[in-house]
Amino acid sequence: MKRYKKLPRSFYARDTAQVAQDLLGKHLVHVVDGVERHARIVEAEAYIGAHDLASHSSKGITPRTAIMYGPPGFAYVYLIYGMHHCMNVVTEQEGHGAAVLLRALEPIANVDGNTKGPGLLCRAMAIDKRMNGHDLLSEDFFIAEPETKESFSIVASPRIGVAYAADWAEAHLRFHIEGNPFISRK
Repeated sequence: MKRYKKLPRSFYARDTAQVAQDLLGKHLVHVVDGVERHARIVEAEAYIGAHDLASHSSKGITPRTAIMYGPPGFAYVYLIYGMHHCMNVVTEQEGHGAAVLLRALEPIANVDGNTKGPGLLCRAMAIDKRMNGHDLLSEDFFIAEPETKESFSIVASPRIGVAYAADWAEAHLRFHIEGNPFISRK
């Protein structure tokens, strides 16, 4: 397996909106049956805590959301509509209830299928509920720095699918790499 510079736990233990922006261009790696699936993060959404009505943590600590309140740098994976998995990265200090949803990836190696959307990227990267609570500093599922740093512009816009969240629906907490053809929606 290739050598990567994994993101340290301190990377995740910061402001969620900043982590969401800083995740753009980083590489998600999932090793499945000895095969390294590898993709570049190109779109993410910040869910900034229990006060954010679009966040699952706004309902308090439940069996489903407990991982969001845990230490930073762990995966929060859940099922929506009974058929699509979504992957989040837990952020900020323990007890805060914040995470970044990965919305789209640009395939690099061994990624089959569409990665333009949270459920699609999970399917293509073989991410399911078994990865919920997985430490993202592990050897088989992690986020790493790219080999070469690229410069790009970041676009901020309202998050997708959170119309129920009152004023929070319009918060510009969705971030994507400008002009990237793999984002989920323009």
